[in-house]
Amino acid sequence: MGTTTSGTVLAARDISKRFGGVQALDSVTLEIQAGDVRCLAGENGCGKSTLIKILSGVEVPDAGEIEIGGTVRARMSPADALRAGIQVIYQDFSLFPNLTVAENIALTPLIAHRRKLIDPRDVRARAAAVVAELGVRLDVDATVEELTVADRQLTAICRALAEQARVLFMDEPTTALTQREVRALFRVVQTLRERGVATVFVSHKLDEVLEISQHVTVMRNGAVVASGRVEEFDRMSLARAMTGRDVRDQRDVPSLDGTARPVLSVEGLGLDGAFEDVTFDLRPGEILGITGLLGSGRSEIAEALFGVTPAQRGRVEVGGEQVDIRGIDDAVAAGIGYVPSDRLTEGLFLDQSIADNVVAGSLDLHRARSGLLDRARLARTIDTFFAALRIKAPSVAAPIRSLSGGNQQRVVLAKWLARGPRVLVLNSPTVGVDVGSKEEILDILRREAGRGTGVIVVSDDIPELVSVCHRVLVVRRGRIHQVVGGERVTEDSILGGLSA
Repeated sequence: MGTTTSGTVLAARDISKRFGGVQALDSVTLEIQAGDVRCLAGENGCGKSTLIKILSGVEVPDAGEIEIGGTVRARMSPADALRAGIQVIYQDFSLFPNLTVAENIALTPLIAHRRKLIDPRDVRARAAAVVAELGVRLDVDATVEELTVADRQLTAICRALAEQARVLFMDEPTTALTQREVRALFRVVQTLRERGVATVFVSHKLDEVLEISQHVTVMRNGAVVASGRVEEFDRMSLARAMTGRDVRDQRDVPSLDGTARPVLSVEGLGLDGAFEDVTFDLRPGEILGITGLLGSGRSEIAEALFGVTPAQRGRVEVGGEQVDIRGIDDAVAAGIGYVPSDRLTEGLFLDQSIADNVVAGSLDLHRARSGLLDRARLARTIDTFFAALRIKAPSVAAPIRSLSGGNQQRVVLAKWLARGPRVLVLNSPTVGVDVGSKEEILDILRREAGRGTGVIVVSDDIPELVSVCHRVLVVRRGRIHQVVGGERVTEDSILGGLSA
């Protein structure tokens, strides 16, 4: 029996894990102190998830040891991990949507202690005490399905505290949060730190990593390649450690003919309760950003252009011709493509192959004169985009579920690029995508713009917009509040428009 060093709550030493012919983890060592706020960074597929599964008892390591509370273990079960205070909050939060906040917070620890009879008043009192301890506003009587994403996350954190969490892993905790909600989450993390609870963030958002973390551990190809205090890193060095190469962190927009006739003209677009008087032009080869706080109407504008929720007023022209977009079919016929924010439920057929997904939106363009599908043309299209977009998979027959987030997003892009759209609208195109894949996706957009496609990027990732957009529309309360263009496309200018 060994003992951890003073203040160490969890230590993993020389952890290795192989799945078939893939070395998922190679002699990984990680030590977490009480009250530490640590970021576990790395590209998709680097081994982060496997390590967390081993530390939470879901997977068994092939080699190495785990030390908790002075006890050394070769493996743990999920029950062992929970008893030791190891908690994981995944992106779906793993809550019961039909139960109240109080029930979600208090029932699990009560059941774990084999309580056969449960008093609803006791459940509510226990939950209210945890919420008060954390110092947050949370209606313990509300059902979880009624909550915002931020409040669901708080419920999951409170549940972890109710189970006496000592180490809390959080998987991409800020992906669906507004800037205000991110600030609130960071305050909660600070409270956890003061109470001695260690928090481990898994995140691709480098600015947030550098702001909230005390320590950073970077993984690549199943191994730890860098680890240290956050002060030892900046955006460039962190991205380099994650990818193994220099990643551009500067403005790089394609050349643009400002005299070209607009490929898309929008005038007076309006939808009750969503947006009003939206007017702008998009030129061939232009990348136009649309940003705003959550609820500002930015996503609704994109969905209206693609006919998901059609506008009630206004005029839309594509290539100088007026089009009446009453539904998705109208938008597709006009030459508009759309990459949704939720690629898993709206953009892909998860159980189908890469090949099937790539051509799912363009089967009508691959018919022979007989009306039958031209299999040879289909194969050429699939192979072309599989290679051009550098989709990382064993073959085009691989199922979508087996791909990383970045490669799934490339398949969605391929599906629309196979139609040769005149206008491509992308809603949060790099959300949940690692820094290396993000750069490559933005390069794809630059390349398509260079070929004359008009591109619209809807995003709250301000550095991303600065990097790739010629102009940015700032939307507030459903109206275009500011247009930032040229040399004025900077983070300060855009953030100023959001907060003005």
